[in-house]
Amino acid sequence: MENMEQEQYPKFTPSMRKTHTILIPSMLDIHMSLIEAILKQSGYNVEIMRNEGAQVVEEGLKYVHNDTCYPALLVIGQFIDNLNNRDRTDNVVLLITQTGGGCRASNYIHLLRKAIKKAGYGHIPVVSFNASNLEKDNGFKIDFSTILKVSAAVTYGDTLMYLYNKTRTYEVNKGDSKALVDKWIDMIVKQFAKKKGTKLRQIKRNVKKIARDFDSLNLDLSHKKPQVGIVGEIYVKYASLGNNHLEEFLVSQDAEVMVPGLFGFILYCFYNSIYDYKFYKTSKLSVLIFKFLISYVKRREKIMINAIKKTKFTPMQYFHHTKDLSNGVLSHGTKMGEGWLLTAEMMELVEIGYGNIVCAQPFGCLPNHICGKGVMKKIKSIHPDANIVAIDYDPSATKVNQENRIKLMLSIARESIKEDEEAKL
Repeated sequence: MENMEQEQYPKFTPSMRKTHTILIPSMLDIHMSLIEAILKQSGYNVEIMRNEGAQVVEEGLKYVHNDTCYPALLVIGQFIDNLNNRDRTDNVVLLITQTGGGCRASNYIHLLRKAIKKAGYGHIPVVSFNASNLEKDNGFKIDFSTILKVSAAVTYGDTLMYLYNKTRTYEVNKGDSKALVDKWIDMIVKQFAKKKGTKLRQIKRNVKKIARDFDSLNLDLSHKKPQVGIVGEIYVKYASLGNNHLEEFLVSQDAEVMVPGLFGFILYCFYNSIYDYKFYKTSKLSVLIFKFLISYVKRREKIMINAIKKTKFTPMQYFHHTKDLSNGVLSHGTKMGEGWLLTAEMMELVEIGYGNIVCAQPFGCLPNHICGKGVMKKIKSIHPDANIVAIDYDPSATKVNQENRIKLMLSIARESIKEDEEAKL
């Protein structure tokens, strides 16, 4: 029955590669800028959607039930709003990810197909991008060279995002940090076009140069500012559309922002396959494969950390340490959604000085309410100075209310800084 149902939907065929534009939802601006360029170099016409506004939410509510989780509503609304504003839609393809796990994100693709059909765009193919061999009959394929570029792009993206957040609140000349990010995105894309920048030694050389460039920025570090970490459901944590531009708001409030990198989520997924064998006795072969992949990512993680260690900035923790921080708080068998990663990242942020934490979660996202809000009391019992606020993101949640709750958290953070300075005096 499932195969018969899928057949009625239009497919993306290899012949569409040159004639159609693939629309991709926005998230992780730095990373997506690199991935967009990589896919273009691979022969695909791609466009990262950056349309925002109340009309995106309105379109989502119009074609998706409001009980559906907020990220699905936003992504589908963004697709339909984009299509509504295009002159032609007969040369467009939509790409959406599927996790393949217990999260509802695996079903977004079916919700999207039903929504675009209702909106009058049933002729548009929808492509599934996943690592679980779901919907194998589409014409969207990436070769080994593209995979190498994407893995390198994640390394560069995590490094640039980390250093950008470490510097932009303190820059003397506003815009210097963003200009440096744009410069390096342009340089890396040009290297990829020449089949460079993907080998380990090339990544190491580039990351060292990136760290040195940010270290040489003119920064005013004379005053201590609230250091705020952001955790939560992956889309709401990383997508400005999903969190009402949370990072920009915190910077406007003179706070330093820390957002854990994408490698952490990737390693979380890899480790879960090992824990599946430990807890549920799955295939031993998959354990060997994922141990190799973990080793692959760890080498790139080490490059980032070693490069940042040679600057004035405090580097992130190694993930093998981060994952162990959830021990005694939440079992590694808890892996729906962001699972134990959410707990581990909060523990890590407190440990490296970001005791003020915004836990961004879609309203009604059960895994995040349990693994985020549900463990806050335990984390505060271990770290009494932790200042954590859970912010729900939902069509009915007002931006003013969200920002007021964050401002209250920041006022507590500033009071703590004042008390520390007085104690030193």
